[in-house]
Amino acid sequence: MALIVQKYGGTSVGDVERIQNVARKVAKFRDQGHDVVVVVSAMSGETNRLIGLAKDIDEKAAGREFDVLVSTGEQVTIALLSMALNKMGYPARSYTGAQVHILTDDAYNKARIREIDDVRIRGDLNEGRIVVVAGFQGVDEGGNITTLGRGGSDTTAVALAAALKADECQIYTDVDGVYTTDPRVVPEARKLDRITFEEMLEMASLGSKVLQIRSVEFAGKYNVPLRVLSSFEEGGEGTLITVEDEQMEQAMISGIAFSRDEAQLTITGVPDKPGVAYSILGPVSNANIEVDMIVQNVGADETTDFTFTVHRNEYEKALEIMQATAERLGAREVSGNNKIAKVSLVGVGMRSHAGIASKMFEALAKEGINILMISTSEIKVSVVVDEKYLELGVRALHDVFELDQEPEGNSED
Repeated sequence: MALIVQKYGGTSVGDVERIQNVARKVAKFRDQGHDVVVVVSAMSGETNRLIGLAKDIDEKAAGREFDVLVSTGEQVTIALLSMALNKMGYPARSYTGAQVHILTDDAYNKARIREIDDVRIRGDLNEGRIVVVAGFQGVDEGGNITTLGRGGSDTTAVALAAALKADECQIYTDVDGVYTTDPRVVPEARKLDRITFEEMLEMASLGSKVLQIRSVEFAGKYNVPLRVLSSFEEGGEGTLITVEDEQMEQAMISGIAFSRDEAQLTITGVPDKPGVAYSILGPVSNANIEVDMIVQNVGADETTDFTFTVHRNEYEKALEIMQATAERLGAREVSGNNKIAKVSLVGVGMRSHAGIASKMFEALAKEGINILMISTSEIKVSVVVDEKYLELGVRALHDVFELDQEPEGNSED
């Protein structure tokens, strides 16, 4: 017997029929003798509908009352799933985040979990019940409902698995695992049997949307084995996300992540003196705009050129700030480009294999793709290219690194 935490997203519980399908999946694990805790999202589209209602009242709606409203979507789902399980003869009990007492800070709309009281859940499990918990929500010390931000149900599931010391946390979604890259771009993309927390965190932060970043961070911190599975396909082992081992080191590259939502800004001819980087990026940070890649070049004329990327949605706002900054610092020019994309190779094998970056650059050069920016870390290489070359670049890299092939040493158990 194992203790398993399962999470089902919005598409998995999109209507009554799908909720009943989830109930049957959960029941199978209970029949195998496992204790099961289920975390669910709101039905697909429901959170957007609730946000729309809030915006109809107040375009800038946020804060306490906003969280009270948007948290109700999950309450519907936990009740319906518990009803379905009970009707099938499997005792189940639903809980909101407040009832389980998922304690968070008081940062409405993006709260972080501080602790979980597992007493009620363990009591139900000991009595043979299936526990169904609302994802995405918690309660602060004042008893106010809080929400964890988009994708927060993944974080709820991982946090519960950590608190309960579960044997595994299973994330059910509309894909059957983590792939070497998006199969819609590269049909030959291969499903990974295993990937490390570190690699998955890089993949998630670089554009892969299979898992929410905070949930992967949480899982890695508390060493919670994560498995990504399909809600709509029977069988299959999905992809296990776990700690690094010797077998996994055999692969140079585990996957290619990419993001279309990039924009680039450049300020040139800035007087080169101490504090120039802060002078440029400080106002951007103060406007709550996240900066990703940064390149600085110092010229012979004692000026510096500074280039950085932001999310495309923040481009116009950042450009306006940069124009004011250029005038304040006496810079020559500000330019921008919101038609760029980021492509990244990710793999723990980079630590023990030289020449990954040069091989990547050669492959892109053969396709006539110009690299605009480069960023590296111990297990990733990222480049910025013109958006029109994104899919061509991903396909070329997938081919040259032979990601459609099983890595040597991984074909046998």
